[in-house]
Amino acid sequence: MAAGITGFASVLWLGLTAAVAASQRKLVFNPTIEREVKSPRSSGHRTRQIVLRGSDGTRLSGWLMTPQVQGPRPAVIYFGGRSEEVSWVVRDAGKLFPNMTVLAMNYRGYGESHGEPAENFMIEDGCRFYDWLAARGMVDARRIAVVGRSLGSGVAVQVAKQRPVHSVVLITPYDSILAIAKRRFRVMPIEYMLRHRFESIKYAPSLTAPTYVLRAAEDDVVPHSHTDELVAKLTQLVGDEIVPGSDHMNIPYLEATQALIASFLTRQFAKPVETPVLAAATPEPELQTVAVKDVAVNDVAVNDVEIAAVGK
Repeated sequence: MAAGITGFASVLWLGLTAAVAASQRKLVFNPTIEREVKSPRSSGHRTRQIVLRGSDGTRLSGWLMTPQVQGPRPAVIYFGGRSEEVSWVVRDAGKLFPNMTVLAMNYRGYGESHGEPAENFMIEDGCRFYDWLAARGMVDARRIAVVGRSLGSGVAVQVAKQRPVHSVVLITPYDSILAIAKRRFRVMPIEYMLRHRFESIKYAPSLTAPTYVLRAAEDDVVPHSHTDELVAKLTQLVGDEIVPGSDHMNIPYLEATQALIASFLTRQFAKPVETPVLAAATPEPELQTVAVKDVAVNDVAVNDVEIAAVGK
């Protein structure tokens, strides 16, 4: 009987392990296709829906918001969470990122972006977004920040390691998806199974940009212990705050959160920039107007990256 029970438990363990290994993409990513905001517009920016192409040609959809003020402006790239479609960022950009250029793109498989999500693609696309934004004439290439929420905090950390970002904001960040998975699946050899690890803790000591951490008061997705591990490795940490009345899901929408982010970035961007521009910004090519589905669309190819600007 003991041998039978042991054998059954072994088969069950192997079956569960195989199931986790096979479905890990669904465990890590939860693509949301439908827009959270049907017709997003920023009250403080000129809003344009855009399409950028990944290095493999995959079409990635999102929004570019440019402030009304003239001259090169500081910029922000936003990376969303596991289940997040980013159209809401457009709606709230005026409060979150006042007088800043904002790029909010949906990951592969999210929103109207093509392809399937994967850690390597997210990091590669994020760096590509940075390079594209830095080359725009109306963006100050020395002052580009990255903001990442939950899963996106892992993207922001790795982009900040590979590119000279000005500032970093991490909302409900973690040490690594691997560590969280090991906590959840204690009896399984997760370290041998998990492909998308998002090990922010490995890259945190290399970050040279001022980093600001925001935690939810109640967080049952990323326990504070996992944030503690990451914070301990951040050598340029300038703030670590808990937003009152927040949880893992509502934290980015709260006025308190948005005010804290806007205040931090405004202060950071106001400081003198000591580092030189690594590459000279290239002027933005003149846009050509074409008609697509009875909507006036501006369309131009920039180094194999396509931008389609819709509306004003």
